[in-house]
Amino acid sequence: MPFTQADAERLRAAIAKGVSEAEVNGERVRFRSLAEMKETLNMIEDDLAGRASGSFRVSYPRTTRGL
Repeated sequence: MPFTQADAERLRAAIAKGVSEAEVNGERVRFRSLAEMKETLNMIEDDLAGRASGSFRVSYPRTTRGL
């Protein structure tokens, strides 16, 4: 089930209240730390905006023939 804007708002409200438990995506979730809550909020916001969370960068080596 995808995240909704309401999920982000509930989590944002829980962070503002200083609680470590919130309802996200229809499930009651207990977080270990504020950092974990913020990371989850970023993931939800990225998902809502269509950005890939935890994305990585691919790079290819450039070589020469040594001439």
